[in-house]
Amino acid sequence: MDFIEICKAILLGIIQGITEWLPISSTGHLILVDKIWPMSSTPEFFEVFKVVIQFGSILAVLMLYYHKLNPFSGRKSKREQQDAFALWKKVIVGCIPIIIVGLPLDMILEDYLSGEFVIATTLILYGIAFIVIENREKRPTMRTLEELSYRTAFFIGCFQVLAAIPGTSRSGATILGAVLLGCSRYVASEFSFFLAVPVMAGASGLKLLKYFLKVGMFSGSEWFLLIIGTLVSFVVSLFAIRMLLNYIRKHDFKIFGVYRIVLGLIVLFYFSFLA
Repeated sequence: MDFIEICKAILLGIIQGITEWLPISSTGHLILVDKIWPMSSTPEFFEVFKVVIQFGSILAVLMLYYHKLNPFSGRKSKREQQDAFALWKKVIVGCIPIIIVGLPLDMILEDYLSGEFVIATTLILYGIAFIVIENREKRPTMRTLEELSYRTAFFIGCFQVLAAIPGTSRSGATILGAVLLGCSRYVASEFSFFLAVPVMAGASGLKLLKYFLKVGMFSGSEWFLLIIGTLVSFVVSLFAIRMLLNYIRKHDFKIFGVYRIVLGLIVLFYFSFLA
């Protein structure tokens, strides 16, 4: 096993764990890092790797929110169990647009819109959107997940479809959409976490199936890299989720908008003049 490849897997796991939950595009960051410091594996394996390590991020959500998401917990009152069931129903409703439109669109666009200039453009555009929206003087109408309606959940899911374009950020699109629809930053972020569970699990499963049918089983070293990346993603996600929720209690999303714009400009400069 090449030590350098292990280091790359660890680095990509760290990037995934941080950027999946912050509205700055995990896929965009992973693609950019691979273009600058590519893995020695085949392009087909990297396509699977950058999706499957998201499973570690999913496990982090399930671990942190186990009690909240578990409708069968004996520690819950009947009302709390009903709220948990209702939350899962809202998540299912929010996943309808990505199932009908997003997944087919992602399969079509993934080979055509993974270029660095597309990523840079979406980073900048959504960065501007975050700043513009945060500058509005509008109070949220939904401050708890219980106040989130099924209709709102569906439209948040529609925003999630936009993440089919690399550099958009799945969490960024859903949080932006939720805030526009009247959710508080905290509710928007939490619902974005919960929407990620079935979406990312489904995307990981489809990627694995597609790879196995086209290429075959992973080698031992490839399994090892996947496990390392996933474990690192899990551990880092635990801290990233807590950090984001603590941050937005007192701050807005403008800093992420600024970060996206600066990174997008750096990417444009690097690949225009240095690469």
